Amino acid sequence: MHREAPPPQPPTTADRQGPSPARLRRLGRIAVVAAVLIAVIGIAARWWHERNVAQWTEAQAVPTVTVITPKQGVSGVQTVLPGDIQAWYEAPIYARVSGYLKHWYKDFGAQVKKGDVLADIDAPDLDAELAAAQANLKAAEAQVNVRAAEMEFARTTYERWRDSPRGVVSEQEREAKKADFDTASARYNSALADVKSDQGAVDRLRALEDFKKLVAPFDGIVTARNTDIGALINAGSGAGAGSAPLLFKVADVHEMRVFVQVPQELSAQMRPGLTAQLQLPQYPDRSFEATVATTAGAIEQSARTLLVELHAQNPDNRLQPGTYAEVHFDLPAQPDMVRIPTSALIFREQGLEVAVVGPGDRIEMRKVKLGRNLGTDVEVLTGLTPRDHVVDSPPDSLAQGDPVRVASPDTAGAAQRRSRSP
Repeated sequence: MHREAPPPQPPTTADRQGPSPARLRRLGRIAVVAAVLIAVIGIAARWWHERNVAQWTEAQAVPTVTVITPKQGVSGVQTVLPGDIQAWYEAPIYARVSGYLKHWYKDFGAQVKKGDVLADIDAPDLDAELAAAQANLKAAEAQVNVRAAEMEFARTTYERWRDSPRGVVSEQEREAKKADFDTASARYNSALADVKSDQGAVDRLRALEDFKKLVAPFDGIVTARNTDIGALINAGSGAGAGSAPLLFKVADVHEMRVFVQVPQELSAQMRPGLTAQLQLPQYPDRSFEATVATTAGAIEQSARTLLVELHAQNPDNRLQPGTYAEVHFDLPAQPDMVRIPTSALIFREQGLEVAVVGPGDRIEMRKVKLGRNLGTDVEVLTGLTPRDHVVDSPPDSLAQGDPVRVASPDTAGAAQRRSRSP
């Protein structure tokens, strides 16, 4: 059995009039407060966001750098310079007389001793000149005998007239005989001078006759032969018109000289007794020891290098004149010298610089002077100490006083791995 719903009541007067004014004012105040709160919250959120963005931007503007400490001294590093190997002695052999090559006895590559005959020259013109000079000498010697007899006759005549009693001969006749004797003496002395002159001509030609034999000036090896039997030989060294060719060349190779042009910055370390190792292209698995003997004592102005001479023993004749060699110098390390990677260098208009992290993690730009290039590292002569913290691979925009963030070892290692990855 269902109960019937009561019939709807008609609206009252209060319902027909709506909310009261007090309620409306309360609702309005609530709405205003809510709007103000919403605005304040929005403004605060925006300010917080902008502050975070500014902090993030500022943090991103400070670069993160990796620092290294310079290594002190250089151990096990060699300086390699090009060198030229020359013979201990080397003599070009030219002809001193003209003629034709009669015979040669030593070819290039032959071992020779001092005085060994290399070749004979047939010089008929010289032989004829010598024969003529000898004939002139004999004629001059005969003329001396004639003048000697004349002088002796004039002497005895003058002595008879001089010792005659007074009144037998006149004073004028006595003076005439004296003049004859003086004239005969002068002729005799002139004849003696002619003999000496002719003897000198003969001696000169006989000396040239000895040059018909080309001989080795010292023990060594013949390194060149540029003539053959029957060839026309012109006397001279070829220094003038160049008409006299080089006939032979002999080199003493028992010990070799090595010449190296050393840069000026290394010249102070080149002292007699310093050892070096020679590497030759034809002997890649062998090195030869050499010792600094002397230096030029002056810097060559055009290249700014010092000429250094080294000596190397050559018992097996492996070192040959004219050979190119790489000279490896074992230079002593300097205790006040440091080395850094080449990646730490900054090339600016004012010169080479490195960035050092100073107090407060701010950058100090240091000017440096470099020494030797060691490949991946370079020597720093001035500008750094072993206690400095040098920025490795610095950004191009890094400047004096810039703040930086020093990366931790883990961060630095990860950054290096990322830089090495393709």
